[in-house]
Amino acid sequence: MALSYPTQPGDIDHLIADDHAIVERQFQHLEAGRGDRRTLVDQICFELSLHAFAEEVVLYPLWPELGMEEANHDARGEHHGIKELLVALEGSEPGEAEFERALTDLVALVRHHVADEEGQELPAFRAKVGPEKMAELGRRFIAAKRQAPPAPHPHAPDGGGTAEKAAGRLAKPIDEGRAAATGKKKRLATDASGLLDPQAQAVVDAHSALEPLPFETLTPDQARRQPGPDAAVKKVMEERGIDGPEPVGSVEDLRIPDAAGGEQTLRVYTPAAPASGPLPVIMWIHGGGWVLFDTDTYDASCRGLANKAGAIVVSPNYRRAPEAVFPASHDDVLAAYRWTVTGAARIGGDPTRVGIGGESVGGNMAAATSLQLAAAGEPVPRAQVCVYPLTTAEQYGESMEDAADGRPLNRALLSWMATHAFEGRPGAAKDPRVDLLGLPADRLAAMPPTLVITAERDVLRSQGEEFARRLQDAGVPTTLTRYDGVMHEFFGASAVLDKAEQAQRQAADHFGRAFAAGG
Repeated sequence: MALSYPTQPGDIDHLIADDHAIVERQFQHLEAGRGDRRTLVDQICFELSLHAFAEEVVLYPLWPELGMEEANHDARGEHHGIKELLVALEGSEPGEAEFERALTDLVALVRHHVADEEGQELPAFRAKVGPEKMAELGRRFIAAKRQAPPAPHPHAPDGGGTAEKAAGRLAKPIDEGRAAATGKKKRLATDASGLLDPQAQAVVDAHSALEPLPFETLTPDQARRQPGPDAAVKKVMEERGIDGPEPVGSVEDLRIPDAAGGEQTLRVYTPAAPASGPLPVIMWIHGGGWVLFDTDTYDASCRGLANKAGAIVVSPNYRRAPEAVFPASHDDVLAAYRWTVTGAARIGGDPTRVGIGGESVGGNMAAATSLQLAAAGEPVPRAQVCVYPLTTAEQYGESMEDAADGRPLNRALLSWMATHAFEGRPGAAKDPRVDLLGLPADRLAAMPPTLVITAERDVLRSQGEEFARRLQDAGVPTTLTRYDGVMHEFFGASAVLDKAEQAQRQAADHFGRAFAAGG
C-alpha cells in the first residue's frame, strides 16, 4: 500500500515508504520465480537490516513520548521476528526447507508490518509531531543507516536509540568483513530481478562488483566519491578488451559565465569527421539528480552524439546541490545555452542550428530551457531530446512501484536527490521548471520537435512517457520510444550495450532531421 497523505521527499515517513516499496517489489520477483533468488534475499536482508536499525534509533524511541506505547511495543516485536527470519535466510540456501519456510513467513510478516505502519502508525505519528519536523527526522533516519550493521541482529539491545547506536558500531565491521569474504558485497548493488537483457545485466553487475555503498545513505560528498555508471561501463570495456573512449575530433573546456556572476565550465566536443563550414550544435546536459555526477560521467554520451550527428556537442558543468540548490542548475544551463547561441561562431558552430537534450534531470533542464526561451520571446532550439527525463517531483505512475528496486536508480535514491536539490525550497517541486506535467497545453505547445526516450527498468519511465503524451496532445511533433530490458543511465553505454547504440543513433537522427529542415 502507499501513504494516503502528501509528504516531501526528505520526510521520514516518505523515506520509510520508499524502503517498503523496494522490498515489496523484490518480494514480487521472488513470488514470480524470476531473478536470482540468493541475491534477491541477500539484498532484502541488507535493506531490512539498515531500515530496522534506523527506525529503532530514530523513530521508535519517540513513540512512547507521544502516547504510542502499544504501537512501539508491537513494532519492536515485529522487528525482532523479522530479524530472526533474516538470520534463518542468511544461514540457508534456496530450495532448502528452512530457507523456503523463512521466506514465506518473512513476506507475510513484513507485509503485515508495512500495512500497520503506513495505514495507522505513520499517519498518527505525523499528526502528533507535525509535518515541519518530519524532514529533520528524515535526515536523522538517513544518518542512522550510515551507522547500521548490514546484517540482522535480533538480540541487539532495543531499549533506546543510544543502545542501538552502540550495538551498530560494534557489529558493523564484523558484518562488512563477512559480506566481503563471502562475495555477497559484490552483489548487493546489482539488479537481481531477471528483467534486464544480458548486456544491460552485465553493466549493472559490473557496477555492483565495484562495491558502491548505497548512495541514498551517504552525504553528497561521500556519494560523489562512489563509482558512477561510467565506471561500470569502463569495467565491462576493460574485461572485453574494448578500447575507449570513443575518438572525436577534439575536446576543449571553456570557461563561460554562470548565472550567479561566477563561471562554469562548458565542455566542447567536435566530431571525428566534421563537414565543412559551421557545424550544427547540440547542448547535452548531464544528469545526477542535481547533486551527483558531472560532465566526465556523461562523456561517452557526448562523444557518441558528436560523431553520429556530425555536430559540435557542448555540455555545461552547472552548479549542483546542496551547495547551490534549485534553481541554480536550471539558471546555469539557461545561461550556457544563451552563451552557446551568441558564441557559436567561436567554436565553429552555426547559431541558427542549435539543439538541446539531456539525460535524467538533464532532460528536465533541456525542456525547461526551451520553455524559458519561449517565454522570453527568444528562438527555441531546433529540436530537443529528453532521455528518461524527470518531469515531476511527484512519485508518478506505475513505474514508481514496478521499478522501485531498479538499479542504478531506485526510489530511495530519487528521494535522496530531491531532498538535497530542494533543501530550504519547499515550493521548488511545484515550480514549472521542475513540474513539467503541471504545465498547460498552451505552454507545452511552444516546445520544439521532441524525442523522448525511456527505459523499462526505471522509476522515471511513467512520468517521461506521460510527458511525451502531453506534448503530442499539445500539438508538438513528438516521438516516444521505450527501450525494454534496460535501466536508467543506459544511454551512455553504447560501447557495450546495443540498445544504447541504437538510442544514440535515434537521438542523432532526430537532431539531424531538424538541422536539415530549412537549414
